[in-house]
Amino acid sequence: MLASGYTQSHLDYALFTKGKGSTLVIVLVYVDDLLITGNDSILIQETKQVLHHHFKINDLGELRYFMGIEFCRSDQEIIMNQRKYALELISDAGLSGCRPSSTLLECIMKMISADFRQDATTELFTDVNRYQSLIGKLLYLINTRPDIAFSVQC
Repeated sequence: MLASGYTQSHLDYALFTKGKGSTLVIVLVYVDDLLITGNDSILIQETKQVLHHHFKINDLGELRYFMGIEFCRSDQEIIMNQRKYALELISDAGLSGCRPSSTLLECIMKMISADFRQDATTELFTDVNRYQSLIGKLLYLINTRPDIAFSVQC
């Protein structure tokens, strides 16, 4: 990529850009997936040809779903959501039958360890790996759901 005039980002080593005048192509690499976008279809096509020359690639067409994020396009905007990801997370956690809540956590709530609670009647998470996995998934979900960021961080 670098030999073809692309510049690697110093903030994200998987992000490459190439510009010619007012045109720009952006290539994002995630394991074996590439996201190629830009404001010039000719430069995007050249990028695909350069990549195809060095690697076997398949063009999957217009972006619809990438890394758990769904993309919906119109003439005026691009909307990103993680609806499918969130529904899978709810199902994996066994919470599909639960009712929605308008407030996830009170902002003034003080949280303390169950070891210090005198009325510790609730059962603690026994599977640490499952708990860590759930928290990791929730942290990824806040990419498109800033409304739950406070609750997840607490």
